[in-house]
Order: sequence, then C-alpha cells, then structure tokens
Amino acid sequence: MGQVWGFGRYGGPEVQEFFDRPDPVPGRGEVLIQVDVAGVNPLDHFLRSGLVDGLDGGRPFPRVLGMEAAGTVLARGEDVDGLDVGDAVFGFALTGGGTYAETTVLSAPNTARIPEGLSATVAATLPVAGTTAVDVLDQLGLPAGATILVNGVGGGVGRTVARLAIGRELRVIGTGSTAKREHAEAVGVRFIDYTAEDVSAAARELVPDGFDGIVDLAGGPSLRTVAPLARDPRNVIAVGDMSVHDLGGRFVERHVDRENLERSARLALDGQLAPVITAVHPLSDAPAALATVENGHTSGKVVIKVA
Repeated sequence: MGQVWGFGRYGGPEVQEFFDRPDPVPGRGEVLIQVDVAGVNPLDHFLRSGLVDGLDGGRPFPRVLGMEAAGTVLARGEDVDGLDVGDAVFGFALTGGGTYAETTVLSAPNTARIPEGLSATVAATLPVAGTTAVDVLDQLGLPAGATILVNGVGGGVGRTVARLAIGRELRVIGTGSTAKREHAEAVGVRFIDYTAEDVSAAARELVPDGFDGIVDLAGGPSLRTVAPLARDPRNVIAVGDMSVHDLGGRFVERHVDRENLERSARLALDGQLAPVITAVHPLSDAPAALATVENGHTSGKVVIKVA
C-alpha cells in the first residue's frame, strides 16, 4: 500500500486528490518500480482534464497522475527482457499506472536502465522532454549552421530542444514571455519576447530569408503566426498541435522505445542534452508541482522527488 496523487473524475485541479492504493502487479511486458523521481509534464493535466482520453490505459477512476519516472525495479511481469529486479531504470507509465506514486508499473519496452553517472533526477526528465528533443531535431535533419525558431522556448521541452540544437551547431532563435528571457539566453538562444515585440517582424529582421526549421511548442494562434516564417512549410514541426498539417507542416514523429531512451541518456551523460530542472517537489507537494506547469510558470523541468 502506498500513497499516490491522482484524480477521481475528469476536470480541473479541484478533482485531484491523495489516496492510498495497493502496489500494482506488473502485467505482461511491465515492471513494478519503487519510484524515486517522477517528471511533471503538461500532458499530465491534459489527461486529467479528459482532453486526451485513451492514453491512460483505460483504467477506472481514481487514476494516478504522471507519465514518466525513474526508480528501482521491484518485480517483473512476463515477457520482460533486458531489465532485472534491482536495476535503476527510467521510462514511461504508458499503461495507466501513473507516476506520482511510491510504486508504479512501467512499460518494459519503453523503459531503460539508468547509466552509471546519470542521476535519477535527470533520468526522470528524459522520457518526455529528452526524447521529444531528439525526435524533432532528427525529423528536421538540418545541417550545422542552419537556423531554427523554437516557438515556446521557455518550457522544459523548449529549453531541451534549444540546448540540443545548439549542441548540433544550429543557430537558435526562441520565442517566449518576458519571464523566460534570462533562462533562454543563458543557454545561447537569441530571444524574442512575444509580450513586448511583434514576433513576425522581429523574426524577419533577424532572419530575413526565413528559417530553415521551426519547432512549435505553443500551438494555436501562435503556431499560425510563426509558420509562414519557414522557408519550407514541411520544416514546421509541431509537438502539440495537429493543425500544423493544415499549414503544410508536420507533427513530431515520436519514438519512445528503449533505444531512444538509451540514446537520450547517453546524450545527457555527454552534456549534449542537458535538461534544466527548475523545481524539485516532494510527493506531498505534488499539487503545487503540477500547478506550476499547468499555469505556465516554469522555465524548465519540474520533478517530484518521491523516495
């Protein structure tokens, strides 16, 4: 029996609650882990709100929040290869187990060992932000010296994309609110403050011939503002807004398998992929952790330290 933070029905923060649940039993292709650190992502409150129903494994209410975690394997289900009891691992709770919890189940094909030298705190940020950054830049496939616009550079995924892009010798322009400027510029981004500048005009002044690629993390009207700034509309890659197809762009092609997790971990060890962790909360403070992300007040990754 362990404490978890979840929700009893779809809705806003008012539906969230702490409750106790028995340790889950790992099914076929799953591992049970003792959670050390859980990552906090916008997807968590989207799931709670019922906006992306179907990604929660179809489990009954109450459901546990959280999609990514790092911890120690306690037990294995059937047909699990490459992971053993006692291993330090990180990965996705894709079958609805939730990660804001003392114990949870992870999908074994979407879980990898934490390499020596990488902390559980950093590892817990890689399943979403790390692999997304790798995927979107691989999909663009731009050569060194190319220029990209990261629309929404201030959040956890945006800063991770920017850091990895700079490591690939790309020139990075980023958009964000005033509060995100300092953090973005600290990693080498040329920043455009959308609250104080006309984004299109500022971007065209910096890159008159258009961007080689655009990574959109904001969606909505903001995506439609920046999309025309790309030299080739197919090189507009959106992470959250499927309407990018209507603009001639593409949605990110996600690869969340063990191989990509291991690749992200190697990049983190090498310093090429360096998630910026701006807040670490205990499980008892999970409401505040998620509220920070849901309200857009974070300029990096937020994690919950459980163990």
